[in-house]
Amino acid sequence: MQNVPRLVISAVRGGLGKTTLSLGITAAWRNQGKQIASFKKGPDFIDAGWLGAAAGRPCYNLDLFLMDEENILRSFALHAAGMDAAVIEGNRGLYDGMDDSGTYSTARLAKLIGSPVVLIVDCTKSSATVAAVVLGSKLYDPSVALRGIILNNVSPGRHESVIRKAIEQSSGIPVVGAVPRLMHGEFPERHMGLTPFHEHPDVEKAIAVSATVAEKYLDLAALWRIAGDAGPVQAVQEPDVSTAEADRPTVGVIRDKAFQFYYPDNLEALEQQGAILREINALQDRELPSIDALYIGGGFPETQAAKLAGNVSFAASLRAAVEKGLPVYAECGGLIYLGRSLRVGDAIYPMTSVLPADFILEKKPQAHGYTQLDVHGPNPFFEISVALRGHEFHYSRIVNLEELHGMVFSMRRGHGIDGLHDGIVYKNVLATYTHIHALGSPLWAQGMVKKAREYRMTGKQGVR
Repeated sequence: MQNVPRLVISAVRGGLGKTTLSLGITAAWRNQGKQIASFKKGPDFIDAGWLGAAAGRPCYNLDLFLMDEENILRSFALHAAGMDAAVIEGNRGLYDGMDDSGTYSTARLAKLIGSPVVLIVDCTKSSATVAAVVLGSKLYDPSVALRGIILNNVSPGRHESVIRKAIEQSSGIPVVGAVPRLMHGEFPERHMGLTPFHEHPDVEKAIAVSATVAEKYLDLAALWRIAGDAGPVQAVQEPDVSTAEADRPTVGVIRDKAFQFYYPDNLEALEQQGAILREINALQDRELPSIDALYIGGGFPETQAAKLAGNVSFAASLRAAVEKGLPVYAECGGLIYLGRSLRVGDAIYPMTSVLPADFILEKKPQAHGYTQLDVHGPNPFFEISVALRGHEFHYSRIVNLEELHGMVFSMRRGHGIDGLHDGIVYKNVLATYTHIHALGSPLWAQGMVKKAREYRMTGKQGVR
């Protein structure tokens, strides 16, 4: 058993500053010399990237839909161990989930990991009614440890005073912060909310601004006391996945401004299966290095489309390696990169032409939410009949669906490529719109590394 101070930062709805304040608390405590573990509830990549940057270490996703409770507890205990505290950013509203009972909600995650909750409430054009919202949140599920309230969009002076008194008299929950309406600008938004920190022109300044907000408007000492009231976390033993040093294939991971979306648990799962990871830059590297398999995650290839298209030699080397049997797993942005072309506005950019798919970037999301898949066709990494859970969020769509054959995933939930299917296979390539999480789909890392070993032993000759 270990006692890790921890806080879940939630809100009554989305768009109330959970990310900015979670960043601020993390950065402000780090400024005090504390080591902070950060976590993001849900499948989000962008918020998690910012939280990791603020904490100075990877941020891990905790998601009740994508992974079972044991794996959530194991991940939390493992990555919070030895830290001075953990900050967990919720998503949407505190009780919002997939249905009317709040299945997979932030509240249920907080109860699972035994964490106190600090709730952000909106004070725009209201006063004592805010107290009614807080009281309702407390009574809705008394087993949720709601321990502090942060007022957002509040006017200093009488407005703030009235709301503070109304909350504390009606529910007894202390107000631990009051943030006035702030000017936006440090965190420009794109498709999925915040701009990825990889593309921000001044990450350190943006995080410093969030820390200043926390230091100026939040009672950090009170928040620290609330975090310290959390009970012990039960450590869950890590499974033994040791692998002989001589049997370690190299898995390339394309990580650059175009491809940024990787769950840290996915990369760690590949290493636990015995892989050696090698980072690759599709924007700058002239050719694919000598590797045994390739993982291309999601991101925003549309923002780097001209550079991707311009790196002709890298695309050619990737295409040649695929023809020789290189195992490749690609998600969302990676799927786009393996296609023939990407249209952004009036411009059409050639991609690698590994797959006979042409993409167009639309102005509205083409799919957004959790997915459930059944593997129904032969592919390099999964056995037929395996069930997978994942997440999708993409603005692109394939415009020549009639040319695609042999998709291997059947959609039970979600849209995938055509509303019914996902997962395009060509030789040892599997490319899909769905992002999966290794803790919820452990067969993925096993299959990836197994295929990499096979390729190293039988098919690598001549690939550079």
